[in-house]
Amino acid sequence: MTTAVEVPTTGGSGGHSAVAARAEGVVKAYGSGETQVLALDNVSVDVEKGVFTAIMGPSGSGKSTLMHCLAGLDTVSSGRIWVGDTEITGLKDKKLTQLRRDHIGFIFQAFNLLPTLSAIENITLPMDIAGRKADKEWLERVVATVGLGERLKHRPNELSGGQQQRVAVARALAARPDIIFGDEPTGNLDSRAGAEVLGFLRRSVDDLGQTIVMVTHDPVAAAYADRIVFLADGRLVDEMREPTADRVLDRMRGFDAQGRTS
Repeated sequence: MTTAVEVPTTGGSGGHSAVAARAEGVVKAYGSGETQVLALDNVSVDVEKGVFTAIMGPSGSGKSTLMHCLAGLDTVSSGRIWVGDTEITGLKDKKLTQLRRDHIGFIFQAFNLLPTLSAIENITLPMDIAGRKADKEWLERVVATVGLGERLKHRPNELSGGQQQRVAVARALAARPDIIFGDEPTGNLDSRAGAEVLGFLRRSVDDLGQTIVMVTHDPVAAAYADRIVFLADGRLVDEMREPTADRVLDRMRGFDAQGRTS
């Protein structure tokens, strides 16, 4: 597998069907003049379809900013971003909201479940709001994948933290988005519950063909991914395929050492 897909200079995906999202020369700046801070400094990266990608880097490296820009949750100062064949830089708010609703799923540290709804009602809520009927067969596969079959009628306060996050994962998967973004999705879970959720994310890629991008600081969590891209000081500085927790930890220690010597 190649490390990157060649980026065309024109809009659209240029026929590269293997790319779920792409950033090209992205800059994200806060402030101006001498106080300007570059959160992203000329970042170009492809997100491959059907691949579990982790984004890592030291605190303040720009990893969450990159995810937010790729997902259309934040704007860029310059550069271009595509989700599938659609360039989202410059899209009007209404079109961008529709694209996120129809093509993107989100999983965050906070489970964001409605306490008055059952697990299954929370899972189907985004589709209910959009006026779309859930695909029953797909929904059953998702529920089976995340292991919630016997807990669907329970409300969030009747579920453990790990089970609540599994509901959040199922909610993201249920609408069959082109890509799912997770921002530290196991950050509020203990190691056992975190491993369960990561296992479900891994299976959703292997068994359901899902595309996932996850920001994490945890080498163990990152080892569930197929590919890791590393940021430092707002720049893409390295990439790792078929990671292990030990290899990731060694790479992150390298960032710490660079920080002490710079």
